[in-house]
Amino acid sequence: MHHTHSSDLEKTFRSHAPGYWADRNVSQEDWNSHLWQLKNRITTLSQLEEHLVLSEDERNGVILSGTKLAMAITPHFFNLIDREDPDCPIRRQVIPRVEETWTSAYEMADPCGEDTHMPVPGLVHRYPDRVLFLVTDRCAAYCRYCTRSRVVSGVGEQELETDYEAAFRYLEQHTGIRDVLLSGGDPLLFSDNKLEKILSRLRAIPHIEFLRIGSRIPIFLPQRITPALCAMLQKYHPLFMSIHVNHPRELTIEVKEGLERLANHGVPLGNQSVLLKGVNDDVEVMKVLVQKLLMCRVKPYYLYQLDLIQGSSHLEAPVETGIEIIEGLRGHTTGYAVPQYVIDAPGGGGKVPINPEYVLQRNSERTLIRNFEGRSFEYPEPVPNPAPVLDY
Repeated sequence: MHHTHSSDLEKTFRSHAPGYWADRNVSQEDWNSHLWQLKNRITTLSQLEEHLVLSEDERNGVILSGTKLAMAITPHFFNLIDREDPDCPIRRQVIPRVEETWTSAYEMADPCGEDTHMPVPGLVHRYPDRVLFLVTDRCAAYCRYCTRSRVVSGVGEQELETDYEAAFRYLEQHTGIRDVLLSGGDPLLFSDNKLEKILSRLRAIPHIEFLRIGSRIPIFLPQRITPALCAMLQKYHPLFMSIHVNHPRELTIEVKEGLERLANHGVPLGNQSVLLKGVNDDVEVMKVLVQKLLMCRVKPYYLYQLDLIQGSSHLEAPVETGIEIIEGLRGHTTGYAVPQYVIDAPGGGGKVPINPEYVLQRNSERTLIRNFEGRSFEYPEPVPNPAPVLDY
């Protein structure tokens, strides 16, 4: 197993600003503006080469993979990249590699079967009481292992065509839907105003109880998490947010402040990590990550096995590793810090929880279990009609 040992530095919250932009005389005001960050994203090979020593695999990856998923990296996130190390866990997530152009027989364009569960364009209805609402195809930066790389970033052959009015009508008509997850792309790329139009429209539908936003913007672009945005979100409770952090280095001071601001406005936060080879396929790295998340008031929610997306084999870790990570967390850190490890069943079967085996044996009389130290314990099953014990 590739061990990316977390230094003590990764356990602490640091600011990396302005980092690679130190010689650009960027004002504090610009740096802290999400619009400046978006305008100054790294999107070309020459910009990358200004800052980093690229490996041949990376250079070829940038040249060849541009028709599949665009490259874009915010200055904030780019500053977390190690200039010299091609195995840097941040680099592996956002800089294309030539392996992205390789595909194997079992990989799929749509591993979660979303396209076949779309009653109206942009709305995925796969579980009885909840829907996924893909509101945009753009993100602040692009993860190289993106499950929806077929539709995000605007360069693939498939386009996301969301029909908002048709989506709202569908939601109004289907009274069994009580939970709407806004995703994409990244919903927080919208202006406060545009996002509020969507949230208020959803809130006007009486049977919708629960709203969620899936976003990586608090990590890629913490400058977007403004007091104004948080105050607007606060009006639409219960509203939860799922963020996406894979490595402790991503949790900088700026990210922590943004997450705390959301939490202070009553937004419960959960984190979804993807198990990635060379990034977080290591118990120690994951332990630092989940504990650091709790310090940001974020509950580690899911650890995903990598979806079988085309061109992702270089990032795939075995399922065994995921089980070992959960085994190494359960009992060794607080229960709040342990995510649920899941495989999104290929082809649209939904999330299947994968757990280490803690039940050793079971029959009608007892269940034999083991704990995190490997010790076994017996739990008796209730006896149907126990005869009274007469005590003469």
